Amino acid sequence: MGVADGEGTRPEATSTNQLSGGTVHGGVVQAGVVHGNVTLNYQAGRMDWPRPDQVPLPPRAFVNQVRVRGDLTAQLAGDSGGYPIAALSGLSGIGKTSTACRWAHDHQEQFPDGQVYIDFAALRGGNPGGDVSEALAMCLRSLGVREEYLPAGLAERTMLYRSHSSGRRLLVVLDDVTQPAQVRALVPQGKGSALLVTSARRLDELAVDGVRLFLVDPLDQESAIELLAARCGRARIEAEPEAAAALVELCDGLPIALSIVGARLAVRQRLTLAALAAELADEQSRLKRISVTGSPEERTVAAALELSYRELSEAAGRLYRLLGLLPVLTFDAALAGAASGTPESETLDLLAELESAGMLVVQAEEPWVADGERYRLHGLVRLHARESARTTEAPNIERLVVERAVGYYLVWIARADLAIRADRLRILDLAGLLGTEAREVPEGSGRAAVAWLEAERANVMAVLRAAVAHGFDRQVWQLAEVFTVLFLHHRHLADWRESLELGAGAAGRAAEQAAQTGDSAAAQRAAAAEARLRSLLSRPLLDLGRDEQALIELETAAQRADEAGDLVLAASVQEFTGRYWERHDPERAMAAYRAALALNLRAAEQPGEASVFGTREAARRGAALARYFLGCAERAAGRDQEALVTLREARDELLGIEDTRMAARALAELGRVHADLGDLEAAVMELREAAAELHDQRAGHYEALALEDLAALLTDRSEAADCLRRALAIHEAGGSPRAAELTARLAAEAE
Repeated sequence: MGVADGEGTRPEATSTNQLSGGTVHGGVVQAGVVHGNVTLNYQAGRMDWPRPDQVPLPPRAFVNQVRVRGDLTAQLAGDSGGYPIAALSGLSGIGKTSTACRWAHDHQEQFPDGQVYIDFAALRGGNPGGDVSEALAMCLRSLGVREEYLPAGLAERTMLYRSHSSGRRLLVVLDDVTQPAQVRALVPQGKGSALLVTSARRLDELAVDGVRLFLVDPLDQESAIELLAARCGRARIEAEPEAAAALVELCDGLPIALSIVGARLAVRQRLTLAALAAELADEQSRLKRISVTGSPEERTVAAALELSYRELSEAAGRLYRLLGLLPVLTFDAALAGAASGTPESETLDLLAELESAGMLVVQAEEPWVADGERYRLHGLVRLHARESARTTEAPNIERLVVERAVGYYLVWIARADLAIRADRLRILDLAGLLGTEAREVPEGSGRAAVAWLEAERANVMAVLRAAVAHGFDRQVWQLAEVFTVLFLHHRHLADWRESLELGAGAAGRAAEQAAQTGDSAAAQRAAAAEARLRSLLSRPLLDLGRDEQALIELETAAQRADEAGDLVLAASVQEFTGRYWERHDPERAMAAYRAALALNLRAAEQPGEASVFGTREAARRGAALARYFLGCAERAAGRDQEALVTLREARDELLGIEDTRMAARALAELGRVHADLGDLEAAVMELREAAAELHDQRAGHYEALALEDLAALLTDRSEAADCLRRALAIHEAGGSPRAAELTARLAAEAE
């Protein structure tokens, strides 16, 4: 069955009909014209799996932790045939992540099938715990499983992960874990694989599972001196060995504190180590006197930071404070500039100053970042920056920073939304938001836009939560609406559900407030937004098995759509409602699709009067899709003759609006109807043509389904087997659980 509202068809892997160089595995035919049948003798074997290489690079100045790294090697590098697990714990800033990353990069050859990295701090996004189900989905994507084959439930994802990690030799690194359940669910099953965990607390509960627990200690004096020398030069250390030893003691062997101190020495070449040690001792004494909370390591780092902070330029100091108020984990120069109200070119210079002072970390270059760099504040550094802002800046500064961050993401995500799906129904006025930029989205930029949205997902969720806390209801619903385009392509169900719940609630409050102030236009738009977001919310709820709640959301959406008085919006809600009833009552599903069709046709005939938010083009496409879904529902209900008429009309309409992908799906469904009616000649012709069209559209999932149905109808078993092999190749490449079933089917038919 199709996807409600036509939203949810996901991008397929890029494929072309070309071979040039490289190594080719499996059977390949390239020909101009072929007469007769072609038979390929296909031998199923190991797939060319993707090899993830996700563990971040360790710091350039990484030193020591020789004992812990040796312990890790003894635990994880053996050939016992089991699934060894090691967990590193220790103080914040002690170097757990750096140690794990250093070990992983030193042992890359031990894991020929790749290294997977999951950052639970990013998954938490300011919330307690961490989404184990989402972590499993991230692992499965890394191992080549496509979005359409990702199950929704935790148990199903766990089983699929076990299956896909079996037979591979992987290292999985879980960073900043807080709960034992996060570890137990992600143990790779392949012989020779290993799991490496970092956590701020000892996970003693895991000892019964055979997990080896290792404590990361502060650096010893020799290693700490080496780290300082790497930062400021060995000559200065050798010139003042006693002062260097004093600095190490004052920093408690914490790598982050030593890095900050070393960066200050590197920037101030005339500052003696003895003078810095005296300043640091004085500052630590001051903090100890005034601090009634905070751990010793927090005071140690704060003292080092305070000295460097005082020497920043006024502009860099202000940027540092405002970065502490940004509700994100990572950021680029554009976001930092937007949050501080500083031009991006000037922001780059200020970020370089902060980097030189050791107050932020530059992360690996990312292709979707304009200047190629992203930045991150260590947790203890963020605390200091935030406290500095609260004692220095105006009382409302945090609200202003959040508002700027929301505005930044709203514009950029709206542009990404247009690049990915220009024809979506939207309540937000994109032309009003973007101006002429709404017509200047580069052609073919959709894939890059999806990659950028995926990279920013944790940040956007954190910004949404902060915006709700500060009462930015209008911006919240707008951001939630445009952000949903990511989830139509990548099924992050928990985040999708939360973002839509936040957006729908905000839209309801915005409508209420606008009505109270007499702003009828704003009230209508907000009511429409609530209808749109609640109908979209039914999608993740259905995928999560929350059918009753999905129906409640759809009923509320229908009420809000009536209040908004927009036919295209009302039709969209009916489409989503049809998807719900497909599971529960086929007759009501068909009624909902007929209602959606009628509403869209009315809107297409009188677009200016019938719809404020949907164009005539949107109404025409909505009508064609509603007709397609109706035809699918009629076939499911056994009304094959009606389905034939409906699907033919749907295909003609879809071709008329140049939606060749959906037109090919309609043709495949026509083939299935003809098969049900016993007209095998028509069925074979339509399914064969549909498979070819879907291949051209790179719609591999639907191509594979058409090939399977075609194989079941063919009398030539050689050609049928070839169809199954082609379908199998698609399913294997995407990580589909159907691959095992087709492999068994081919083996049985070969006997």
